[in-house]
Amino acid sequence: MLNKLIVIAALLLPACFANAHEYKAGEIEIAHPWSQELPPNAPTVAAYFVIHNGGKAADRLLSVDSPIAPQAQLHEHVMQGDLMKMQQVPSVEIPAGGNVIFAPMAYHVMLLNPTDRSLLTDGKQFPLTMHFEKAGDVTVEVSVQKKPPETTQAHAHAQ
Repeated sequence: MLNKLIVIAALLLPACFANAHEYKAGEIEIAHPWSQELPPNAPTVAAYFVIHNGGKAADRLLSVDSPIAPQAQLHEHVMQGDLMKMQQVPSVEIPAGGNVIFAPMAYHVMLLNPTDRSLLTDGKQFPLTMHFEKAGDVTVEVSVQKKPPETTQAHAHAQ
């Protein structure tokens, strides 16, 4: 199943980078940062995107922050026995010439206790700054959407 997900993600990647909603710093490209609209009292919000490293050396996403939440964490989902579990990670390696997909049930950014909920409704955007070891800081605008983008829906259906 994991191989099928990787193949589908690779097929969808060009469409994701064709979107005008992308950012670049050095050899790092970040495509279509998005978040799903959440109920008014949700204690967390997640952000997703694809990172492409066009360089010949690996880079590392060290941390993230956003003015809409006092705390932002890098998370991943891992299978432990028969359960899928979310856990915080200290950083995420972006391999040379490779991609890392931040999506539901994969790596993602978790924003804890959002303070500016006015930006968490469909059609709004909020800033998210990513801190890379080599590429430096990249601030992106995360688009809030009622539904995941079509590439994410296709990814989820392939599971």
